[in-house]
Amino acid sequence: MTPPFSAHNLRLDAEPEVERIAASMRQALSQTLRRRGVVVGLSGGIDSSVTAALAVRALGKERVFGILMPERESSPDTRTLSKDFADWLGIESVDEDITGLLEAAGFYTRYEAAVRTVVPDFGPGWKSKLVTSGLQEKPGFTFFSLVAQDPAGTTTRIRLPLKTYLAILAATNFKQRTRKMLEYYHADRLHFAVAGTPNRLEYDQGFFVKNGDGSADLKPIAHLYKTQVYQLAEFLGLPDSIRSRPPTTDTYSLAQGQDEFYFALPFAQMDLCLWGKNHGVAPEEVAIAAGLKTEEVTRVWKDIDTKRATTRYLHLPPLLVEPIAELDAAPAEPSTPVVPRS
Repeated sequence: MTPPFSAHNLRLDAEPEVERIAASMRQALSQTLRRRGVVVGLSGGIDSSVTAALAVRALGKERVFGILMPERESSPDTRTLSKDFADWLGIESVDEDITGLLEAAGFYTRYEAAVRTVVPDFGPGWKSKLVTSGLQEKPGFTFFSLVAQDPAGTTTRIRLPLKTYLAILAATNFKQRTRKMLEYYHADRLHFAVAGTPNRLEYDQGFFVKNGDGSADLKPIAHLYKTQVYQLAEFLGLPDSIRSRPPTTDTYSLAQGQDEFYFALPFAQMDLCLWGKNHGVAPEEVAIAAGLKTEEVTRVWKDIDTKRATTRYLHLPPLLVEPIAELDAAPAEPSTPVVPRS
């Protein structure tokens, strides 16, 4: 008799999975990318931390370089956790505060100008974030609201017109693209590759910025559901400070969870809904496992399909008029290994 669908379906055999990922990373660097090591942008979150730990497992700590990239709106925990974790891994790291770069690009003034179209008094001392409508609306329909907090602590929530939402999003994307620029600077300097950090939920649902955090040379955990990333974190013995930190975008000046900004539900429930959809589990069974109503699962599945369709653009490479056959051929094997193992 087949056991009922539950969170157990997402359980991994962690040790062979870690070794499989490590072997894949070594092969990618030596045979395809031909780079000496990897650069990882560290945020103090579970995904970047597991990616960095896997890279150390695969390549050795001397071939992993961590980059801290806070800015003036980042949570203070971001810098502290990232630095402590780099030290825990024993990898070389650098702190690149991106506030000056964002000021030079006009991010803060562009963002404030966009917000002032709905909150005219918005300015110094104010904080804000975006939140999504989630499951409250009909399937396939999502709208975004701005939560703004004045210097006295009074908070207001305003539903955004499309033009303002797009302006805020376009400005905010400076942060991810600026960080990626620095990752590739250090990768070029060291002759390393850039390791991306999305998990399967983020990768599947387009929760990344094109040419920002979506840009990378390899993405070692993109096949893992978020709950599975936590399983690997436990197996790898990551510090409790990393494993217990709630998932956050760390993008806006107000604290913002991923589920209130983008996903319909917290990640544990989203993983169950996504796994169930991917494996043909009946919505009634998924509902029981996730603690939801059947109609809520149906709404989540509709939202998954909508996000897959609307974010497909993010996954596409540049489109050509015709393929360049010579570049599509399999590359020749390197004459000497690029990534020696110590």
